[in-house]
Amino acid sequence: MQNLLHWRLLVAVADSGKITLAANQCGMTQSGASQAIAQLEDALNTPLFVRLPHSVTLTQSGERIVAHARTMLAELDAIQSYALQAKSAHSGKIRLASFPSAFALLLPPLLRKFRRRYPAIELVQLEGTDREVENWLALETADVGVVLNPKGERQSYPLGEDLWLAVTASAHPLARGRQPVDFRVLAGLPFVLATGGCSLNAQLLAQQAGITLADVRVTVSDWNTALTLVREGVGVSLMPASVIPTDAAGICALPLSVPLYRYFSLVCSFTGASSAPVQTLLDYLRDHLPQPVSS
Repeated sequence: MQNLLHWRLLVAVADSGKITLAANQCGMTQSGASQAIAQLEDALNTPLFVRLPHSVTLTQSGERIVAHARTMLAELDAIQSYALQAKSAHSGKIRLASFPSAFALLLPPLLRKFRRRYPAIELVQLEGTDREVENWLALETADVGVVLNPKGERQSYPLGEDLWLAVTASAHPLARGRQPVDFRVLAGLPFVLATGGCSLNAQLLAQQAGITLADVRVTVSDWNTALTLVREGVGVSLMPASVIPTDAAGICALPLSVPLYRYFSLVCSFTGASSAPVQTLLDYLRDHLPQPVSS
């Protein structure tokens, strides 16, 4: 059947009632337009227009056919519009900020699959402390960032949660009973303060609970270093479950008697919230996380 120009010309002639005017709108000569209309009538085996001295008017068949042509062209325009939007959403750059443990443990499997699905979207990873992540979002240095325990008034997209565990050497008295540990008891012991590069750590959790860490022997940012110090008997610690290997030799991880969690969420910067590639990432996470991202 005829090409799209024929159908656009058909609608233009129907709207204007003049072949010459419609030809100009479609970038054709008057003779070329007249020939195209004749070809269309031949192909459809029915007259579409009644030729008058200074204009044309639709036949009954022409009216029905033009109505279908309008629908067809509108659908085509919708397809093309969607394709342009999809191209915009499936290409570009996302500056993703997070603290080290999220990049090391939480995000890699998700980001690997996302990159395979959307190879034209460039993911730039910015690694820093949780406070640096917040600062980068405020300064628009990052489009989206992983934030711990975001405040309720912020729009956030949950990624998951992590249980805080008391960590001791296997030979420590607390490890013998394998019972949940009271945070106050843990805080009164020689303590290895592990931060993982985050301000949300045992020190802040203790302050929020009205507890004091009475004997902090050492403060370290690396979780593995903290585990080594605990294993060597320097002190006990409080660490997220996700950073403690299940087969860690010489280590005992115990729940607190009153469970504490840290919650991971994605938060967008002001401009990141309107970014098409960022929205593609959020939609992807909504479809692939065990508990869907809620917007």
